[in-house]
Amino acid sequence: MAPKPPAVLFVCVKNGGKSQMAAALLRHHEGDAVEVHSAGTRPGSALNAQSTEAIAELGVDMSDAVPKPVTAELLRGVDQVIVIGGDAVIEPIGAMTAPIITWRTDEPSLRGIEGMERMRLVRDDIDARVRALLADLVTGAGTRLGSSDGQQDAAADGRHRAPELRRDGTGTGTGTGTGTGTGTGLGDM
Repeated sequence: MAPKPPAVLFVCVKNGGKSQMAAALLRHHEGDAVEVHSAGTRPGSALNAQSTEAIAELGVDMSDAVPKPVTAELLRGVDQVIVIGGDAVIEPIGAMTAPIITWRTDEPSLRGIEGMERMRLVRDDIDARVRALLADLVTGAGTRLGSSDGQQDAAADGRHRAPELRRDGTGTGTGTGTGTGTGTGLGDM
């Protein structure tokens, strides 16, 4: 029997833009070698049209994706949880072994860049992070503990301690969380 592929959950608030782009890009780059999920802490009703358009420019289709909520089942079933941006917050829950990593992505609107130019910059930042994640997953390294491109993980920003993640999908560790933003209070579901 073949080993279970690593499972990754990308999270943002509405699950209509950044987390959907990350999921689509990871699927595009690696296909079935990684089990990919995306969800939101307060999912919206539709995808962000500019996100869908920016991804399509790379030959990636995410138009059939639907915003979904973060669930306890999802959190317990993945090997890595990646929160994209600073607005969504995920707290560890009982029986969850996945590390929670935060990608503080570029936000061009803070520099006055809007529209499709903004979305392309966001897409390219997420794509670079997805490619680095993929390199770690396929080499069995599991988590990136920071890099010169400003990528941060939970251990680096002090909110969570990243558990050990093994290629076979098992891992150990605990974490605690603090922060601001829109989060999920799943408790011990």
